[in-house]
Amino acid sequence: MYFEVLDNKIECHAFYYNGQVHNELPQDCRYTWSYSPHLVNKQIDFASLYVGGKDINQVCPAHLKPDWDIASAKLKAFIRSFLISKVNLEHNCFYDLVPERFLLEYFELKNKITKYVIQTYKKPHNYDYILSLAQFVDEIKGQKLNIDSSSLKSILPREKTFKAKLNEYDPYVKYNMFGTVTGRLSTMPNSFPILSMDKSFRSVIKPNNNWFVELDFNGAELRTFLALAGKEQPDCDIHDWNVQNVFNNQMDRDKAKEEIFSWLYGGDKAYDVASTIYDREAIRNKYWDGSFVNTPYGRKIEADKHHAMSYLIQSTFADIVLRQVVKVYKYLQDKKSKIAFCVHDNIILDLAENEKWILNDIVNIFSQTDYGKFMVNIKAGNNYGDMKTILKN
Repeated sequence: MYFEVLDNKIECHAFYYNGQVHNELPQDCRYTWSYSPHLVNKQIDFASLYVGGKDINQVCPAHLKPDWDIASAKLKAFIRSFLISKVNLEHNCFYDLVPERFLLEYFELKNKITKYVIQTYKKPHNYDYILSLAQFVDEIKGQKLNIDSSSLKSILPREKTFKAKLNEYDPYVKYNMFGTVTGRLSTMPNSFPILSMDKSFRSVIKPNNNWFVELDFNGAELRTFLALAGKEQPDCDIHDWNVQNVFNNQMDRDKAKEEIFSWLYGGDKAYDVASTIYDREAIRNKYWDGSFVNTPYGRKIEADKHHAMSYLIQSTFADIVLRQVVKVYKYLQDKKSKIAFCVHDNIILDLAENEKWILNDIVNIFSQTDYGKFMVNIKAGNNYGDMKTILKN
């Protein structure tokens, strides 16, 4: 086994193995704690993916805990001392600045914890997908956002406040793939706040290539429900479809959208047709055991009856979306265009002008889910704040 010594700021890496640090990865190494891009295409298992992203301190066995706590405290002390001394860790490899004896002790303990996890925890049935998602998240955190605050007039106090904060934010999106019970991505504390920033300030984010293109599923939650019910997906706007097939043309699209969501998640109004098409009780009884929602993707979420449906739909859809994100990410590996980031259930592409032809391929890949073809809405613009609808596919 081994643990990779890696500094994320500069090219500084080596491999700890059998009590020594090596410049090259030994061929018989088979597992380590977490994914690194230096290990892509290697036949290596990552212990952190076995434990659903739990911190290594949470899974450290009792017999190693005292020594691990001491080693971890020493590591934090070194970091604090460098910060106090104003050592530039962007230009100096952290591991060159600490005593070798400490490094060997620290990594040996980490190896023992890793070995314990590999031998104790069951490998997830969807490990290959989790690893692909980890690779995607790792790539995103290395892509610097193109931030241009010139669009902010800085007249209003809230604009002044946000512009000042822009200088404090690290311009990288750092996702936590295990941060929510439903499976949606959350962000790390030191990430650029892409998921929570005010929509009125989105124009400060510009593409590194030429265009931002946003993809999202039309009527995603309703389509997820139909998928769980084994029903065919409408090939048109689902809210227009509901106007005709659920509400018998008795209301407009906006009202139909409001009514169907209110009814689906517990509303008391009686819609006989809705009960036939969107059979709440049948779906709830299939996936909720009275205490936990058990999703088709293997998630087990504690829920009462009132919240069971929303947890089921939101979690299942989150897993559907992220699986499509992974497919698009793999397609783009040899392209200049990239996924810039994801915001909840939307994927934002950073599209190069000379690769516009790939958009049809991407939309097709994104739309073909495990539950059939989902209609995709497409927006585009030259900054994240000014995105205009160009197609409903």
